[in-house]
Amino acid sequence: MCGITGIYAKNNAGEQFFDCVESAVGKLNKRGPDSTGIFSHQRVRLGHSRLSIIDTSSAASQPFTEKTGRYTIVFNGEMFNFKECRADLERHNISFSSSSDTEVLLQMYIRDGARCLDKIQGFFAIAIFDKEEETLFVARDRYGKKPLLYFDSPEAFVFASEMKALLEYGINREIDSESILSYLQLNYIPAPHSIFRNVKKLMPGQYVNISTSNIEFKQYYKINTIVSDQISYKQAQDQLVSLMDESVRKRLISDVPLGAFLSGGIDSSVVVALASRHVDQLQTFSIGFKDEPFFDETYYANLVAKKFNTKHTVFSLTNKDMYDSLFDAIDYIDEPFADSSALAVYILSKHTRQHVTVALSGDGADEMFAGYHKHMAHYRALSRPFSNQLVKLSLPFLQYIPQSRNSKLSNIAGDVSRWGAGWNDDSP
Repeated sequence: MCGITGIYAKNNAGEQFFDCVESAVGKLNKRGPDSTGIFSHQRVRLGHSRLSIIDTSSAASQPFTEKTGRYTIVFNGEMFNFKECRADLERHNISFSSSSDTEVLLQMYIRDGARCLDKIQGFFAIAIFDKEEETLFVARDRYGKKPLLYFDSPEAFVFASEMKALLEYGINREIDSESILSYLQLNYIPAPHSIFRNVKKLMPGQYVNISTSNIEFKQYYKINTIVSDQISYKQAQDQLVSLMDESVRKRLISDVPLGAFLSGGIDSSVVVALASRHVDQLQTFSIGFKDEPFFDETYYANLVAKKFNTKHTVFSLTNKDMYDSLFDAIDYIDEPFADSSALAVYILSKHTRQHVTVALSGDGADEMFAGYHKHMAHYRALSRPFSNQLVKLSLPFLQYIPQSRNSKLSNIAGDVSRWGAGWNDDSP
């Protein structure tokens, strides 16, 4: 990943923030340790902290300005179909000075404007400055894989990949009470809100155009919720496997060492199974818990690694290892976030970085492929109505059984209790 930040001064008062750009870029160093750069022009400053993945040469360094000097881009992300898009641009006599996806994306914007976003396959947060029109274009990918926070005032529009960088501009840190309520309900704060009242997140599939006289937000993508009934179950299965395989294959394009996380669950196992079709002895990485065998899933990860002949590495952690990393992990989280796996993923990423620069993961696939106990509970509740009544009747007795995730028995008791309580709830 990389980090981007910048400011568009709407008037002279906004120029007071210019001196903050360098320190904001410094806060993004963990996202991009390979190089940094700052672009300056009258009312605009753009900053970039780079992690080199595609075209590691200095020719692809950012901020990147095309040869006429009119357009400059900062880009965090990866464009998986950049080679096909580059070939199309070259057929229209557009030449390139690097082999990076950054330059391809910029040339697509120069030719097609905001319509270029519909052609990008990948994830991204970008900002493009047009020196002639004195406008700034900022966009986020369809599903919001790459973060982008902003602060908008009458004086300036300021943006960054992380809250730490944004706060370097001296933004008021007033807590948003509605965001606290959302956090307590959801365990995270959904876009467009943030923990601070004056800081917002650009929505997934959204872009914004900024000029001295106007700021315009536009939603360029929404998920298609129309379900087709013109396809059989077998056809849907085949199409899903084909799309998944193509998706994983495109994410294997890299000019630096690449591997994959492997927990042994459905999500990462699917990714590893598909990636191993295209990479011999794919490097895979897992973490185990020496002091907590109930949570240790390395047995399943090892089975998958053996099945697909990966070069597998297990990092076995103690409770002390977890504690020693706790404060670093918390420091890296910009706002309240209660993902129970965050600490483990942080440690896994830190250890994996000693072996590869890029690692594929299956985050989000458990929801898609019904990989959690709650999905099985829902299926059983719908298919076995007698079980629902039995569980509901046992609720008064279950309250006397210890319920926690510290052992198999107490974990089952907790699952059954939540199942019964869910079906006993008459609320809409």
